[in-house]
Amino acid sequence: MPGFSDAAADLQADVVIVGGGLSGLAAGAVLRGSDLRVLVLEAGDRLGGRARSWSDAHTGDIVDIGPHILHNYYCNMIALMQMLGTADQVYWDHAELTTLAMPKPPFTMRLRRLPPPFHLMPAGLSIPHVSFADKLSNTRLGWLAMSATQADLRALDDISGEALITRMGVSRRFHDWAWTTAAMTVLNLPIEQCSAGALLRFVRQVIGHNDIRLGFATRGLADLFVPPAVAAIRAEGGEVLLNTRAAAIDVRDGVLRGVVLQDGRRIAARHCIAAVEPQALPALLPAQAGLPDPAAIARLRPSPYISTYLWFAQKLTDKRCWGRMWSPTNLNYDFYDLSNIRAGWAGRPSVVASNIMFADRAAHLSDEQIVAATLGEIADYLPAAAQTPLLHSRVHRIPMGIVCCEPGTDRLRPAVTTRVPGLLVASDWVQTGVPLCMESAVRAAMLAAERIWSDIGQPRRLARELPEPEGLCALLRRIAPGSGMRRALAGATRNAAA
Repeated sequence: MPGFSDAAADLQADVVIVGGGLSGLAAGAVLRGSDLRVLVLEAGDRLGGRARSWSDAHTGDIVDIGPHILHNYYCNMIALMQMLGTADQVYWDHAELTTLAMPKPPFTMRLRRLPPPFHLMPAGLSIPHVSFADKLSNTRLGWLAMSATQADLRALDDISGEALITRMGVSRRFHDWAWTTAAMTVLNLPIEQCSAGALLRFVRQVIGHNDIRLGFATRGLADLFVPPAVAAIRAEGGEVLLNTRAAAIDVRDGVLRGVVLQDGRRIAARHCIAAVEPQALPALLPAQAGLPDPAAIARLRPSPYISTYLWFAQKLTDKRCWGRMWSPTNLNYDFYDLSNIRAGWAGRPSVVASNIMFADRAAHLSDEQIVAATLGEIADYLPAAAQTPLLHSRVHRIPMGIVCCEPGTDRLRPAVTTRVPGLLVASDWVQTGVPLCMESAVRAAMLAAERIWSDIGQPRRLARELPEPEGLCALLRRIAPGSGMRRALAGATRNAAA
């Protein structure tokens, strides 16, 4: 083990990880076998960060801060769960991609095993809410998405999703039915405020793979990574400390010395990973770290959401999840009946969890008003919910689901490495080439751990690349990369300016 000692320090570690969320714990876990002592510092009293879980005080059920889904192209998240021995605790839905309950009639989307993007055509042609002409209006956008390179996506980050969709000639009916909904449910942001590059990343994945599947944790989401990651860290002689807040990362003369705690204690370390939210990072890192724009990073806007859990007296449905399309009066966008998801809950009455995305618009509502409105939206799809007694309810208000991926945000995402040797950054919002999500958080952790393994002379590959779209998408990227980009950028820029 590389030696490091500072007699004046209160504590010693080889690696200090600031933040006990998904990224911080993943980084500590994948350093298993390095012979490095890892110390994880969590400022709060619960691990898991924005993917944490706990026991509901009234029912004893394990609930998550909000219901989350996985998908089978989360290759880094899946690799982490395989390493931790929890990959079998995810149910993968092979029958359908999603059910859109509103507007009526409900529409279930199933993918066909046809070469991409033809796998979408049977479902797309059967959408009852929009005309054939509306569907055809997506042709130019689809071509752009299939031919776009990673450089094209970065260029599109400067304009809004609204500007791009309009310039590509998508009809207003399909615009509202599909793309406004996608922006809210995937990016947690209204389409007129979100980055076109971020939106197109999502489009590329959907049209470029014919085997996308949604996954649901069959137990508390945090149970998939918190207990086994903590066990892996402690098995190597490391430790995880709760209620321990870092005040600053100590760098002197360009050399990382360790971490200073809020209570004045100092931890000596040769490696440090800052796995915190963007608002906390600039104050934690010294100027020598070379953040691209510390003030702008501190101002990155969080997208809040509100998650509601409702315990019903009887079973309402055998569906695992369903959603609602965008409308000006919509509150929730996605719903999950945990009695059809959680292991051992099959015989229980329905427990429905839902999400209000970009929840500033609902911040003025009381918990009672949110429960009543959510119950009404469930009853739109499942009328029996209106007559079924409600046994218990919980409303979770989450200040940040993800960073708002507004135009220009992508360039502010810092690299995992900094200018200070041994000082690294890991979270879902750093530069990973992956949209803001759990997969990005784990990929950042893998990249940070890779650097530490390299520094100790044992280089290894941990981080997985997100698979590139296949089929016609791959062909177009070879023969006509970036087709339509010039018109998309010029037209969208004019629209944005107007």
